[in-house]
Amino acid sequence: MNQKINKAEHRDTPAGHAAESRGARAHEHSSQSRMARLFDHFASAVARATGSPMAFGCAVLIILLWALAGPWAGFSEVWQLVVNTGTTIITFLMVFLIQQNQNKDSRALHVKLDELLMTLKGASDQLVDIEDMEEDEINEIAERYRRLAQAARKLKDPE
Repeated sequence: MNQKINKAEHRDTPAGHAAESRGARAHEHSSQSRMARLFDHFASAVARATGSPMAFGCAVLIILLWALAGPWAGFSEVWQLVVNTGTTIITFLMVFLIQQNQNKDSRALHVKLDELLMTLKGASDQLVDIEDMEEDEINEIAERYRRLAQAARKLKDPE
């Protein structure tokens, strides 16, 4: 099913409305959005860099060097404190960077799915904002779809 959407039709989609409203909101919070963009770019770059094999190799090398320095430092409390403090600080900061990337990826995925739901005939528009529902409501919907899937499998394979 290969459909082309012209610009007028695209404006009537959630993604089209988002694109139009971006221009209107551009000047509202320029310093805040500039800071958010900078943080987003920084978080993305750090996540890409730290998720690489090279970063893992560097981390292993640092731990090996620290371990080899143990006898020289007499396996002192300061020697232990160095690695404990360093890893704690790095972990604490990475939590925020990773969460930023997860939030961005999740929002982007939801927008893509919403766009698909809005363009499919017969799709439930109730699912468009499902991420804003309460947990029990989501569980009810998930159970309904689980039952529908079971029924579809039974129809397909009546054994």
